[in-house]
Amino acid sequence: MKRISTYFPKQDKLNPQWRVIDATGQTLGRLARNISIALQGKDRPDFSPHLLTGDYVVVVNAAKLKVTGRKPLQKIYYRHSGYVGNMRSFTLRNMMENHPERVLQLAVKGMLPANHRGREMMGRLKVYAGEQHPHQGQIKTPSTGNEG
Repeated sequence: MKRISTYFPKQDKLNPQWRVIDATGQTLGRLARNISIALQGKDRPDFSPHLLTGDYVVVVNAAKLKVTGRKPLQKIYYRHSGYVGNMRSFTLRNMMENHPERVLQLAVKGMLPANHRGREMMGRLKVYAGEQHPHQGQIKTPSTGNEG
C-alpha cells in the first residue's frame, strides 16, 4: 500500500511576490477580503498555515474606497489610550477624511489570524491614500519575451 504524505514547503523555498492593488471605486469589505487572502497565501498552491506563505500587498488610492449604505455615518471606530475617560470614537466618514489608509488596515487586520503570524502578515501590507508609493523597486514588471 502506498503511503501518502503531506507536502510542507520550506521557508527558504517560498518566493513572496509583490502585488499592487488600486482601490479606486472598490468596496471596502470585498477589497479587504481579497487582500487578507493574498497576505495569508491561501490562493497559492504551497499554502501552509504555520508558515508565512503570503505575498506583499501595496494598496494605492485608499482614499477612493467605496462603502455602501449608511456606513459613513453609522460605523464607529474606537480608540483608547489606557487612561480613565480617554475612549475616543470616530465615524467612518471622519476616518476617511483624516486617515483613509487606516480604515483599510483595520478591515484587513480583523480578517487575519489574531496571533504572531497575523501581525507578521500585517507588516507585509502597505497602504497609501494617493497614487504614489515608494515600493517601485520591489515590484517586478512582467516581461514580454521580445527583449534581446
